[in-house]
Amino acid sequence: MPVPVPAPVEFVPAEGPVTGPVTKVGGQPAWLEGAQWPLSKESGEPMEFIGQFAVRDGGFAYLFMTGDDADDTFEPEGGENALIVQPGGRLPDFVSGVRDLAEGPAAGADHLPVTGEPDPEEECWQFLGGPGVEPLWLQGEEVPGEDWELVVQLDSTAMPFEVNFGDTGVGYAFLAPDGKEGRFLWQCV
Repeated sequence: MPVPVPAPVEFVPAEGPVTGPVTKVGGQPAWLEGAQWPLSKESGEPMEFIGQFAVRDGGFAYLFMTGDDADDTFEPEGGENALIVQPGGRLPDFVSGVRDLAEGPAAGADHLPVTGEPDPEEECWQFLGGPGVEPLWLQGEEVPGEDWELVVQLDSTAMPFEVNFGDTGVGYAFLAPDGKEGRFLWQCV
């Protein structure tokens, strides 16, 4: 079976706040179940919301990361980033805690995805994942485990607001094989 060629995605400003269950970056999360805002392991404060992404079976993965001054935001289990899955997801063991916050710190305003045509001749650093879509690694493969599915690959230089994935870094979000837990990591040049 051929590997799907990823289609580039650009996030464009939404006309206003996006409050429904759609893939987006920025704004506030549109929780499917009760709010589960993850806390930084280092500071105990709420992490920044980066975006929410549709996953299989009608679920969503909510991506959070601690701000610029935290260590270990690149580590998938360092406690300074979290990919929360709803509905019915498990809270990863490395998440130090959550708060029932409907709103909290956000990386930027709401932006919606616009997908372009895939080009097998060019590398694409920002795209939505899914079954069979392989990440394009900057440094070397770091899939969290066997059969983990890529949710999204984000290019810090193409995001509509500043995210700290190191020097021109790329972020990778993954869904566990059972669809109940997520991991996020980033690599830079």
